[in-house]
Amino acid sequence: MKSTMLKMATLAAAMSLSLSALATDITGAGATFPYAVYTKWAEAYKGATNNQVNYQGIGSSGGIKQIKAKTVDFGGTDAPVKEADLDAAGLVQVPTVMGGVTIVINVPGIDSGKLKLDGATAADLFRGAIKKWNDPAIAKLNPGLKLPDLAVTVSHRSDGSGTTYAFSHYMSKQSMSFMRDVGAGTTVNWPANGVGGKGNPGVAANVQKISGAIGYVDIADAMKNKMTFVALKNKAGNYIVPNQDAVADAAAGANFKVKGMAPDLLDQSHKNAWPITSATYILAYEKGSDAARQKGVVDFFTWSLNNGQKMAEELGFVPLPANVVKMVEAEMKNIK
Repeated sequence: MKSTMLKMATLAAAMSLSLSALATDITGAGATFPYAVYTKWAEAYKGATNNQVNYQGIGSSGGIKQIKAKTVDFGGTDAPVKEADLDAAGLVQVPTVMGGVTIVINVPGIDSGKLKLDGATAADLFRGAIKKWNDPAIAKLNPGLKLPDLAVTVSHRSDGSGTTYAFSHYMSKQSMSFMRDVGAGTTVNWPANGVGGKGNPGVAANVQKISGAIGYVDIADAMKNKMTFVALKNKAGNYIVPNQDAVADAAAGANFKVKGMAPDLLDQSHKNAWPITSATYILAYEKGSDAARQKGVVDFFTWSLNNGQKMAEELGFVPLPANVVKMVEAEMKNIK
């Protein structure tokens, strides 16, 4: 009996070692925007395949730097890399999920969705030109809403950020003054009345603790933290409260067939479109030195795109359309 049990234990150990040998652990780093969904996917993927995926949210700029330095198997970025740079670095870029950058506030007495802003007024707030919440420009858009005599504090990213990239590019489309004073990119020149936070969680935390604060975070972080949204006027002239349907409407009809699969989703004309919509992307080597790790990246995201859509929706993200998922799968065949 003891001999049989010993043999069974030995066989079980051998099988465990065999499975461990087959498992391919991969690492990624980059954008904080998709951190929640990537870690959720990784947890489910490990349960299904025994393969480990580790992802660190260090900001889009960090993700691009690390993949170019070949210190990770894939990088995450909300700021898409241009075609020429992809070719120069030998990288493949594909979208994974979509989301929206939201404007959130902490103004006593104002509930979520009750404050209306248009693009120009929002840009003046974020460039520091509007310094009080009872400013006439805000009051004009919000007749009947009691606005306090309270200083505005701008909460922004302190690290290189794809969220900042999407937000600042949208604001620059709305205001030449914003483009001149603040700029557009992963890092920009925020006003003196601003306070920086690391990652989307850092910005959200500052907004929540500072009375009079306004900031920009992704929908997922804003939903998770039960934050107060601003209703933003879209290109069709409608005031929209950010939600997943509005993000999906903004992406409807977008052409993902461009190199790098990164169409401009900002300020789209659909009547229900959320104005600050963007996708988030992964970067991987076109030709990597470790075939097993390269395959691991493809296997993980193929599994996630086909099995993790509901998880993404529950976290506040918007899944890619089915036809775009097929395009992503085809593009990932270039990761070898």
